[in-house]
Amino acid sequence: MVESGECLLGQAVDYAANRDASILFALARAPLRVEIGVGVALPFLGADVWNAYELSWLNMRGKPELALATLIFPAESPFMIESKSLKLYLNAYSQKNMPDMEAVRQQIATDLSRVAGAAVQVRMRHPASLEGEAMTELPGLLLDRLDVQIHPDDDGVRLLRTVAGEPPIEQTLVSRLLKSNCPVTGQPDWASVQIHYHGSPIDEAGLLRYLIGYRRHQAFHEQCVEQIFMDILHACQPMRLSVHARYTRRGGLDINPWRSNFSTAGLPDNIRHPRQ
Repeated sequence: MVESGECLLGQAVDYAANRDASILFALARAPLRVEIGVGVALPFLGADVWNAYELSWLNMRGKPELALATLIFPAESPFMIESKSLKLYLNAYSQKNMPDMEAVRQQIATDLSRVAGAAVQVRMRHPASLEGEAMTELPGLLLDRLDVQIHPDDDGVRLLRTVAGEPPIEQTLVSRLLKSNCPVTGQPDWASVQIHYHGSPIDEAGLLRYLIGYRRHQAFHEQCVEQIFMDILHACQPMRLSVHARYTRRGGLDINPWRSNFSTAGLPDNIRHPRQ
């Protein structure tokens, strides 16, 4: 499953200034997808949108510069990158002299694209451009309003069902209660999730109980979103489906996977909710 980089998962490491792209740790998507029933022909399009809040470098006179970077990994890329190795890679720029922000952007895009096996978009902004930018929650009908009872033996996908006899509906459902766990360290990953759905009405209480069940689930962010997508697709057979999760940041990075089986005008808005 590992194609490049040294595995640093769960290890104590120093933040050396001379790190380069060889530190990036690639994880093949295919073995993880086999586990959840995704074949060679992907049943979705999408991307993983990362926001990096701790990026700095030195200009040619040695003065530090700052930027916020957005990294967009296409879902069809054969590899994803482990977040700790990406944190170490980005941190190394803090002691590197670079001619300007565009040079930093191009270097990061080149390195990440090589490791991911597909073109990775890198967008960078000066902190001043963020002034006055509002935080907002994902729009949609909030599932968390439901007073459901959670059973320890709830059986995941079996909770997903449609309401019999009802005509198709198009709706957007949101929960702020998604929590999964890192498969290596066991540390919690917190997120809000938005599900856009067109088909026979989904049982909202069952869907909420299903999502809460991820509190015991160990998987990477990207895999959680893909499993939610696949489970709803198979159990409810909607005509159109998209799943978008926005995880809280860890180590100066937040990861926001999005998967959809219908074309849109582009990626969902890269919003920040209050926990991000």
